[in-house]
Amino acid sequence: MRTYKIVIVENDEDEQFFMKDGFEKAGRLFEIVAQVRNGDMLFEWLEQQNDSLPHVVLSDLNMPGMNGYDVITGMQNDPRYAKIPVIITSTSSTPTIIDKCLGLGAADYLVKPETWLEYTPFVQKLHRIIEDKKLVD
Repeated sequence: MRTYKIVIVENDEDEQFFMKDGFEKAGRLFEIVAQVRNGDMLFEWLEQQNDSLPHVVLSDLNMPGMNGYDVITGMQNDPRYAKIPVIITSTSSTPTIIDKCLGLGAADYLVKPETWLEYTPFVQKLHRIIEDKKLVD
């Protein structure tokens, strides 16, 4: 099974902790190369990377500063990052929000787990989506 380099964009400290724990417990499916608090910080981090870009970006939708919508469009509009899939995650399961994200170019949309115990299956599902959709070359 392939290990993917991932950047997690999440402003909530508790969510960051639970996500990181879920990624660690899921095994070597992902290497977290950065955890940033919003889209502004994501693009600052990306600017500092020369040849070591992530395979995928997992971004929260609702954040201060650049939000998930901004992350999708910013990645799509920059030729350096346009091939990096952005997967949005949020507590919202509202179809219009999901459709808007996918319409803007998100590779997929995952609803966040309701409890921290569900983060390991969440990570496993994320890996399956990347593999099944062949999101990464």
